[in-house]
Amino acid sequence: MRKPWSSPNGAGPHAPSVPSLTRPLQALRDWQRCERLLQRGSKSFAAAALLLPPGLRADAAAIYAFCRIADDAVDSGGDARRALDALHQRLERIYADRALDDPIDRAFRRAVTHRGIPQAIPAALLEGFAWDVERRRYRTLDELCGYGVRVAATVGVMMTLLLGRRDPALLARACDLGVAMQLTNIARDVGEDARQGRLYLPLAWFHEHGLDPARWLGHPRHDARLAQLVQRLLAAADQLYRRGETGIGGLPASSRAAIYAARLVYAEIGREIGAADHDTVTRRAVVPVARKAVLLTNALLGWPALPPLNAVAPLPAAAFLIAAVQQHDRVATPGARV
Repeated sequence: MRKPWSSPNGAGPHAPSVPSLTRPLQALRDWQRCERLLQRGSKSFAAAALLLPPGLRADAAAIYAFCRIADDAVDSGGDARRALDALHQRLERIYADRALDDPIDRAFRRAVTHRGIPQAIPAALLEGFAWDVERRRYRTLDELCGYGVRVAATVGVMMTLLLGRRDPALLARACDLGVAMQLTNIARDVGEDARQGRLYLPLAWFHEHGLDPARWLGHPRHDARLAQLVQRLLAAADQLYRRGETGIGGLPASSRAAIYAARLVYAEIGREIGAADHDTVTRRAVVPVARKAVLLTNALLGWPALPPLNAVAPLPAAAFLIAAVQQHDRVATPGARV
């Protein structure tokens, strides 16, 4: 399952710890490595990141790169559980100021330190990867949102902290956007996932629409009933997109267009799916480059008219992420805050 920031490319080996994270030339080279991963990886994430101010783009690239190499390590085809253990150890080292002598680990260390990102957030991301390794399935939409919180809302929270905003209401809306993007990805990748023995659509929905999930997974095919499931998932994503975009106006003006662009581009994937009769078994929806350019322009021109903040409570599954930020801020030293 592709996450909003993921790509099939692999990552390289890693070496012992580095004594200093403050050398400017090394920091530049680390950022260039992260930037290359960003450009080769998620085209949608990369397109939206183009609209970030240069000073924020470096840390955004570092966040993306760490998520990417972690996902690649788990999906590499080797011992996934051993890879997860190694990732947890790397994360511990990063937060203990003993990052591996690796450009991505160093860049991510700088980002989480500078932006005050608590360890619980990337740790939750790794928990989501563990659920993938377990081939966990989800009975209800709420359970599926719990997965989306871990593999996508975590990135939304990190990006919001990167932008200097720590208000719980804004973090809740960032979680909405992250989960919406993940639901869109799940809808897009139904056929690809099924051919790998993975099933993310809520199992209860299969039964409600007269489908046996195990039998369907053995012979995945598109029909009117499956189209209804995909349409239902996209409707849930659209509701979260609408809720989530109300938080964009609370971000710094210089960064709103980038986040709004991400919202528009990912929602457009859902519209491409709808235009193909919600068939994501025999085809994969792609937003054409020309259409992405239009959406980026719309994001630049349209964000001043964003709706006011929706103060509805966060998704229940996302509450622990917001609590982790609040706990961090209660005990953090002044230098750890933006």
